[in-house]
Amino acid sequence: MLATVLSGTVVGIDAHLVEVEVDLRHGMPYFTIVGLPDAAVKESKERVKAAIRNCGYLYPSNHRATVNLAPADIKKEGVGFDLPIAIGLLAGMGAVKPERLRDFLILGELSLEGRIKRTPGALPIALIAAERKLEGILLPRANAREAAVVKGLPVFPCDHLSEAVSFLNGTLELKPLALDLENLFRRASTYRVDFSEVKGQEHAKRALEVAAAGGHNVLLIGPPGSGKTMLAKRLPTIMPDLSFDEALETTKIYSVIGQVKEKEGLIAKRPFRSPHHTVSDAGLTGGGAVPRPGEISLAHNGVLFLDELPEFKKHVLEILRQPLEEGSVTISRAAMALTYPARFMMVAAMNPCPCGYLGDPMHACRCTSRQVSQYRTRISGPLLDRIDLHVEVPAVRYRELSDERSGDSSEAIRERVNRARKVQAERFREAKIFANAEMEPRHLKKWCQIDAAGHDLLQHCVDRLGMSARAHARILKVSRTIADLQGSEKISTAHLSEAINYRVLDRATL
Repeated sequence: MLATVLSGTVVGIDAHLVEVEVDLRHGMPYFTIVGLPDAAVKESKERVKAAIRNCGYLYPSNHRATVNLAPADIKKEGVGFDLPIAIGLLAGMGAVKPERLRDFLILGELSLEGRIKRTPGALPIALIAAERKLEGILLPRANAREAAVVKGLPVFPCDHLSEAVSFLNGTLELKPLALDLENLFRRASTYRVDFSEVKGQEHAKRALEVAAAGGHNVLLIGPPGSGKTMLAKRLPTIMPDLSFDEALETTKIYSVIGQVKEKEGLIAKRPFRSPHHTVSDAGLTGGGAVPRPGEISLAHNGVLFLDELPEFKKHVLEILRQPLEEGSVTISRAAMALTYPARFMMVAAMNPCPCGYLGDPMHACRCTSRQVSQYRTRISGPLLDRIDLHVEVPAVRYRELSDERSGDSSEAIRERVNRARKVQAERFREAKIFANAEMEPRHLKKWCQIDAAGHDLLQHCVDRLGMSARAHARILKVSRTIADLQGSEKISTAHLSEAINYRVLDRATL
């Protein structure tokens, strides 16, 4: 008897509908799975047979079972086909009524005793089920909240194979899971850290406010203990809240690697990723024998923090140049090429010299000029050009540390950032970009016009400091953001001067 069960597989971060066709006939005992299965899918036949027997069903020993995963030209990976294969076999044996199999998408790994276990990739597969207008999705309870964020799709969580069989036969009623998205976003808007906790560093805090308002990349330069990491960790608290579409796109990335928390279901807070400087190129950008998203994709719609920037391998840093420009990363293999989203704010931190105390009035620098030059050349010019703001973070003096007054809270700063982002959203509503940092030359020409005094100031700086054309464009973008924060339609020389002041490494010395 032939039975067909609907399931899905993930390629990159997108899902494809898979028809699990099970043909069960009398003959020599044999079980084969075809349709480009990987090793985990091939091993499912042993898990499925044990689960069927341990649930009290009689697995026929004199039958030939052939499982086809269609379409056959897409590689099938993972353990999520266990449950649909088991349901297909039971339908072929007459234990499951086939009438409802075309109405539901089924997904889940099986234990040997028949328990249905968590499976990566539930969210993108749920999205394809909603797109096909199916009556619902049957999947592990551990994945239920993750799938329930998809609007208009009934999600039926299931714990055991026998429970799934009873539901499909109509003898057991399962209630679809409902998720309160508003409450989820409300809880996500609270943070354990706040900008008011940072003592001093008003210049650096202002620079991070500008960066958050325009989506600009930042490099923090200062001696050890000056608060660079503390500032970076508080940047997500002043960034605009995630929209539902952004949260859905971010959660898809975490879903395919099984990192969505069971009790949350949706990543409603901007990610903050801080890889160690020993990270490999595959760890940062993604890759491997079975390509997986890397740190830059896990930071999508959030912050990628690179502490001790010169300590990263140079070839690893150079890989960042394409994602910083395009907002995505493409991983090419012999069999396929996958593109992962990677639109993030990069925040990097470094010391001004190898010992860390160049320019610090409280400590003597032990580095020679050659050592300082070699230290800084670990970061290439093209990469520095892609960082909009280079900001000094000097050591904090005692009177600032002991000051009981607190600066603006993250909430107050975020309100100003949101106002600036609303101006940009209205400005770029037809351009399909989200912030000033994403402007292209045609946008600069239209939205970053400056007067004669501004041209004279920029000409003086570009000629004197030898800035590249890309650095010139970055200054204009940052100037536009500063003007937006002040509610100004025009870019003044004051806005340009502040933006130029955020290009520390374009100067001869700090």
